[in-house]
Amino acid sequence: MMRIFAAIVAALFLLAPPAVAAPPAVPGDLTVTEVSFRGGGNLVLHGSVISPARAGSGRSGVVLVHGAGAGTPREKLLGEAVAFARQGLSVLIYDKRSEGYSLFERSYAQLADDALGAVETLKKQPEVDPGKVGIWGLSEGGWVAPLAASRSGDISFVILVGANALQPLRQQTWAVAAGLRKAGVSGSLVGHAEPKLYRAIADGGMFPEPYHDPEAVLARLRQPVLGIWGVNDLLTPPRETPPIMARALEDGGNRQYTFRFFADAEHAAHQTPDGGVTRLPELAPGYAEMVGSWVGEVTSGRAPVAQVSGPAPVQADDSVGVPPTEWWESSGVQAAALMLFLVAFGGYPVVALVRRIRRRADVVPLGAARLVSAGGLVAVAGGFSYLVYVLMTSGKLAAPGPLVVGRPVVWLALQAAAVVTVVATVLTAVRWRRSAGRGEKARLGLLIAGGAAFVPWAAYWGLLLP
Repeated sequence: MMRIFAAIVAALFLLAPPAVAAPPAVPGDLTVTEVSFRGGGNLVLHGSVISPARAGSGRSGVVLVHGAGAGTPREKLLGEAVAFARQGLSVLIYDKRSEGYSLFERSYAQLADDALGAVETLKKQPEVDPGKVGIWGLSEGGWVAPLAASRSGDISFVILVGANALQPLRQQTWAVAAGLRKAGVSGSLVGHAEPKLYRAIADGGMFPEPYHDPEAVLARLRQPVLGIWGVNDLLTPPRETPPIMARALEDGGNRQYTFRFFADAEHAAHQTPDGGVTRLPELAPGYAEMVGSWVGEVTSGRAPVAQVSGPAPVQADDSVGVPPTEWWESSGVQAAALMLFLVAFGGYPVVALVRRIRRRADVVPLGAARLVSAGGLVAVAGGFSYLVYVLMTSGKLAAPGPLVVGRPVVWLALQAAAVVTVVATVLTAVRWRRSAGRGEKARLGLLIAGGAAFVPWAAYWGLLLP
């Protein structure tokens, strides 16, 4: 059931990976060299090394690791690559894999292998000092880059932007909830339904790497670390992550870290005019310069020790732990409940249609039973569809539709359908004893059973909660 849902979602939202990008055009003061290398699983990946045009050797180099997304072209990070190259670095950007990577499938270990292949390639460039090559990771790359660095002594430094010290499932749940709250949503949709749907998705194997442990990886890092966050990050909890990251590094004996917060900057440390919702092309003022100076310090053996600077980040709400599901709330049980509702609520009108076709009028339709069937189908199918829509469209700022007292109108309508279903189930149960005929008793009995099972299910998903 969950796998079928995955395929439907992929089809609906057209999740086909983009085509491989052409080599990027760079300003005249820079040069670009095309490279290819083998990543995880021996996959051939293509990239570009962007360097200052002026002659030189012994330069420091850095490999840029993408955030989430299948087949992301190297141009996505061209702005950062140009800015860092103008600070005297040779920068390798590459097209992200789509093979073995999708919305429902990915391996951070494999992505780390891709990054390590890029590091080996950059080390071989004639202008680069192989002992001064580091790795930079954005967002999801903030989980991948430390993993690659923890497995290689050839990486001299680590730069993390919008990175997360939380487990991926907890981070994603927080980000969507934060987007809903920023849009003005409160109540059971954001407090109950959203995190529980993510737990069910993870339990069904459709959320890759949900419980990846970034703290354990960070504790293994021995390289100097530069952490950068925009104060208006809406995808990574910017107030929570840095202290956790610092603690993990220090638990491993590494105090060579520098954390910097940039004002009026969003998740990728780009400028933002509206509190993190919109990402402008321009990097935060001073960001590229800091990367250049910090790399110069650490590759000269002068890595700063435990430095934190910049304005305080903005984070309205704390993240909440997202533990694995218990057996009674697992994806298998949820799928079984949906099948029960489909049979119980959907079977009633189907039987009525068959009787009408056969011109049988020996049973008087029961109005309450019709309400159980209609209300249950609307609440279950509509609730599931709306939750999927909210998850797929949320991020930075959600689009839940019109609100009434902090509740989306659609969600209020679904809650009303749930209440009608419960009340109508009680009325149908009262009339059940007076039903004529064994067949009609069985038909109403199945409907009542579905309505009885619907009550705890609807309460669990917040449809019966304020």
